[in-house]
Amino acid sequence: MPALFFGSIGTLAETSRIQLDCFNEAFKEAGLDWHWSEDDYRVMLGDAGGASRIARHAETRGEIVDADAIHARKSALFQHRLAHGIPLRPGVEETMKAARDKGWQLAFVTTTSRENVEAILKATGLKAEAFDLVTDAGQVERTKPDPQAYEIALSRLGLAAGDAVAVEDNPDGARAARAAGIDCIAFPGAMHDAGAFLDARTVTDRLDPEVAMAA
Repeated sequence: MPALFFGSIGTLAETSRIQLDCFNEAFKEAGLDWHWSEDDYRVMLGDAGGASRIARHAETRGEIVDADAIHARKSALFQHRLAHGIPLRPGVEETMKAARDKGWQLAFVTTTSRENVEAILKATGLKAEAFDLVTDAGQVERTKPDPQAYEIALSRLGLAAGDAVAVEDNPDGARAARAAGIDCIAFPGAMHDAGAFLDARTVTDRLDPEVAMAA
């Protein structure tokens, strides 16, 4: 049967500003005089990977930091913020229900940490059992834009690439889907440039079940 793949936590809930706030809080705790503005962050979101963003920023400033440690603290802060709950993005609940009603499989194909996956599911009220497959960073050697996560999902669900549709909120995720041969719907987060999704079939600010499951 066909499948609908949600490619990141940002396809389920709008987390961009929470993420940015947590980066800046982690910088402050680390004693860094860094502060990323929304404009700064919009540019950085062109490439996936929080620890990589920290490392690149340090390099531009000629500073040496423990990017992994700072990112780990940022993730802990993020998970704490999510504990207060967060709504699903527009159309997500309806699209998931429509997919199930049509007999489609659902997968959450992300390369973020298992802790972040668990936090976003709890925050939105979704259960892991709502998906036929959930991936995380511990299951891949290469993160997006590498297509490995999608290739793993196709293999585990016994699907050909043409049997799946991916929903992605960031350009690297869209590139990963297309590299795996999967049709992609761009569902940009609040701080992503909608014009950057060159690999997407369509770009939307609200998921539509008919569009998501169109042949």
